[in-house]
Amino acid sequence: MNIPLRPQPVINNLAGENALFIVLGINSNPDHSGIIDFLANFSALVRSMANRFPNSQFTASLGIGSHAWDLLFPDLNKPKELQPFQEIKGSKYTAVATSGDLFFHIRANQMAICYELASIIHDQLKESSYPISETKGFRYFDGRAILGFVDGTENPEHEIAKEIAYVGEEDIEFLGGSYVFIQKYLHNMEMWKALSTEEQEKVIGRKKYDDVELSDDVKPQNAHNVVSKAHDADGNELKILRANMPFSNPSEGESGTFFIGYSRSFNITKTMLENMFLGKENGHVDRLLDFSTPVSGSLFFVPTFDFLEDLAE
Repeated sequence: MNIPLRPQPVINNLAGENALFIVLGINSNPDHSGIIDFLANFSALVRSMANRFPNSQFTASLGIGSHAWDLLFPDLNKPKELQPFQEIKGSKYTAVATSGDLFFHIRANQMAICYELASIIHDQLKESSYPISETKGFRYFDGRAILGFVDGTENPEHEIAKEIAYVGEEDIEFLGGSYVFIQKYLHNMEMWKALSTEEQEKVIGRKKYDDVELSDDVKPQNAHNVVSKAHDADGNELKILRANMPFSNPSEGESGTFFIGYSRSFNITKTMLENMFLGKENGHVDRLLDFSTPVSGSLFFVPTFDFLEDLAE
């Protein structure tokens, strides 16, 4: 009897009103057994949290960076596309590359539940890792970004999302895993608010109120929803699964979007970034980058729970 794979619940990470995005680095200590033990027990930890808070829309997933994979699993094969993200430098803007060994995406209706898991992670990994970043995300009204537009409009339905987010037979050893790419964008809200609603809509490519896409005769070629797409050789659009969330510290004048994209192939996400920052596909750089600056950029691989549990052996 074939036992089905148990992917981490990345396609369920669109629910929940609050989120924590945590990036850790691994200490140079040659003994990584504590981290491997934690990884092997991660599925049990997630299951325990879900049982404790059954109505909280709690989900959590764990990604492993290229450097960490080499440190932790020197004798194991590596997912085909897992490597350190290389910055994409355009003539005007740059998609920066930043370090990261472990990435945690935690989401639930209550921030207290996100905190509970984050606290456990800290207690168990504090001797073997160090913090790189932690961002608190929240659902803004009806799924809008701080910029006021609905985010994630292009996300596919649940069943289709499985085909988009999870690795298939092209890398059979890592079937059911997922590549996750993260970027933290800071928005210049003063510049953005100085635009009229009509001007903002031309930057995004959609209506602000009802999220209806602008017609082709009105929508500029450098609109965000034009240049942020990727296509195959036959012109068919290629998709990823976005789980973006806004974050903000108003008293510090900081507002932004935490971009997080899951995909079966990072090359799709990379093509989207090249289109945005280089104008690769149609020669137009993303107009949204005039108002949004990426301050991080890291790639991780999210293995199945089966892979993680096998580490105990």
